[in-house]
Amino acid sequence: MEILAFGVTADEKPLLERAFDGEHEVRCLDVFLSEDTAPIAAGYEIVSSSVNADLGGRVLRTLAQGGTKLIAQRSTGFNNIDLDVARQLGMTVSRVSYYSPYSVAEFAWTLAMAVNRRIVRASNRTRDFDFRLNGLMGRDLRGRTVGVLGTGKIGEAFTRIAHGFGMNLLGWDIAQNPACVELGMKYVDKEELFASSDLISLHVPLMESTRHIVDAAALRLMRDDAILVNSSRGGLVDTDALVAELRAGRFAGVGLDVYEAEAGVFFLDKSLEAVEDDTLARLVTFPHVVVTSHQAYYTTDAVGQIIATTVANVADYLAGRSSQNTLVPAPGGSAAGAPA
Repeated sequence: MEILAFGVTADEKPLLERAFDGEHEVRCLDVFLSEDTAPIAAGYEIVSSSVNADLGGRVLRTLAQGGTKLIAQRSTGFNNIDLDVARQLGMTVSRVSYYSPYSVAEFAWTLAMAVNRRIVRASNRTRDFDFRLNGLMGRDLRGRTVGVLGTGKIGEAFTRIAHGFGMNLLGWDIAQNPACVELGMKYVDKEELFASSDLISLHVPLMESTRHIVDAAALRLMRDDAILVNSSRGGLVDTDALVAELRAGRFAGVGLDVYEAEAGVFFLDKSLEAVEDDTLARLVTFPHVVVTSHQAYYTTDAVGQIIATTVANVADYLAGRSSQNTLVPAPGGSAAGAPA
């Protein structure tokens, strides 16, 4: 069977082709799945999508009309998929429920250290043979307080690194993680976490209850010299409110690997085009802000696990099985372990 995979990067392509070798053929496209590109999938029973795909109702209907029966998304998040429409159309939908949490946790710390120690500014200066230290002073993290918003697998991995730095640990989540408690984490309400932390890192999923969890009120609670890092989902932060606080001269640094309006921008080369997003354009002008293009997960280890799980999801679909990765089972089946 031939599988059509959208949004495949040059690094990912050989890994994906090798993983399916001997079982199925895979056609890899670097374009993202959208209303414009969905007709390409006509005749393909199995389509694999990336995290920035548009899988709203109109796209799903186009895919279904073309004969697609399985959507195998190569990501953990699935807020881009209209599961109700997929269910109505009798389509099966799967995702990757787990991959290396260390890839994201380590990258979140990369962002935190980059903004704290002014690495980007220092690197740009030395390329011009400017070796002055003015404006490059950071802070020791040992003894300071880190607030971890979301203490699941990634949040726990982030916390373990913070513990290694010798930081005081504050956490917030709907349920406490015993491993984080054992490390010395104190669970507090969101307001106390925002007000008491020198560094805040976001590791919660994007849902209606967490959208703009870092809003204007939360930002006002934060210390003027705090650092904010988001390597989870862009919609967790009210970016307009963040820009307003940055314009007022607040925060020691901000590291963002995600952006709430990243669809149609991230993963693409926009260097020769006029910037239409005024908020993003303003955001990247601040010298103490580092924005990267949703690359926290992008390690050989994590991508390898994502691809291996996608291969397993295809095998489960062809065998009529469901697993913890099944979001919408085949008609008549049940999603084993899938969220409600």
